[in-house]
Amino acid sequence: MAKRFTTQLFVSRLSGYTTDQSLRQLFSPFGQIREARLIKDSQTQRPKGFGFVTFESEDDAQKAMKALDGKIVDGRLIFVEAAKEEPPATDVNTVTKIEENRTI
Repeated sequence: MAKRFTTQLFVSRLSGYTTDQSLRQLFSPFGQIREARLIKDSQTQRPKGFGFVTFESEDDAQKAMKALDGKIVDGRLIFVEAAKEEPPATDVNTVTKIEENRTI
């Protein structure tokens, strides 16, 4: 069975001046966007230079990735790749037990 392409893209090396809105505008010519969000520092609320764009369709996400990966945007060379799946949430007690059993 062929592996499906994800609808979520990881975008890195973004300018510190990039906003959620400008990120959405950059990717919108390639299709319907479900979400565009920058990851921000929790204390300063300044962008960390990367974010995620989620498309409604896999084809649109793939087109955007091919078109924008390695392009210069706001004076920065950006990289666009398929976002990795989040691993399932782990029970905190399980992690603690693993850490306790680990020898250094």
